[in-house]
Amino acid sequence: MTNLLIQTAFLGDVVLTTPLLAALAEREGPLDVVTTPAAAPLLETHPAVRRVIPYDKRGVDHGWRGMRDLAQRLQAEHYAAAYLPHRSLRSAALAWLARIPRRVGYRDGWRRLYTETRTRPTSGHEIDRLLALADVPPRHQTTPSLQLTAADVAAADALLRAVQVVPPFVALAPGSIWGSKRWPYYGALARRLADRADVVVVGGPEDAPLGDEIVEAVGRSVKDSLLVAGGRAVSACGKLTLRQSAALIARAAVLVTNDSAPLHVATAMGTPIVAVFGPTLPEFGFGPIKAGDVALGVVGLDCRPCSRHGPPRCPLGHHRCMRDLGPEVVARAIEETGALHRRD
Repeated sequence: MTNLLIQTAFLGDVVLTTPLLAALAEREGPLDVVTTPAAAPLLETHPAVRRVIPYDKRGVDHGWRGMRDLAQRLQAEHYAAAYLPHRSLRSAALAWLARIPRRVGYRDGWRRLYTETRTRPTSGHEIDRLLALADVPPRHQTTPSLQLTAADVAAADALLRAVQVVPPFVALAPGSIWGSKRWPYYGALARRLADRADVVVVGGPEDAPLGDEIVEAVGRSVKDSLLVAGGRAVSACGKLTLRQSAALIARAAVLVTNDSAPLHVATAMGTPIVAVFGPTLPEFGFGPIKAGDVALGVVGLDCRPCSRHGPPRCPLGHHRCMRDLGPEVVARAIEETGALHRRD
């Protein structure tokens, strides 16, 4: 019998769940996964996943009726067990309504809806905390993984050819759904980098205005039907799918990113990372894990961190956790990674 994993959290959380999926699949065989429609493409090609079941909890599946209908579909599959890494009432209730006989969650979750509980470590990386759900000891850090198709790689390469971008190039990921996590100096950083290497901005359609601002900061912007290009900077925001964006990040010499999903995608792709942390801390368990990767933040602010996720805007109005971290600091960190080499 097949087992089920329910993970309907943010995109970065889904990427960080892939080591748990791999550990469970190695022990019990490939799993079915319930996740959001946005995250589904990240898992539908993964070797640990048999089938992805999209759950549009904020759209067509919203509310009690959507949960009930999905629970009925899941019940018909006769899953032996459900693993619940997302400590949400919705996930726990879905597995309970589906009458899955074995439901494994964390002790600090919705214990009355689980049949088995695991202790969630309070320290370490989020990957270690997730692996605790499968009773996998944290002997070593397990790296997230994404499985790209040949078509994904070809699409990313085609975009790079179209804008005449060749390695080594720097990828910038300026977006975040949490406004206070957005570092405000990506444009200034792009101007510093543009005489050394091409700059490619990555993100979804919602990040297109940020991409345009960065390109315009470098100068000589030209718009066409494919992308925005100017100087030595181009924006690919909204021009690639999630997996195609992962393929593009894999081609980058280094990714500069906020505390957001592209950080974890770059980890999965093996791309060097310079991550900027403002209202949150790497010690929360969501920082880079590879040797040589860098996490930057302003030290000594009494107001930092201000929340677990980062609020929409700075509660005090000054946003010093980001504004006091200048582009020269990030440029120096990129240089120290050794990812870029000066062209002749």
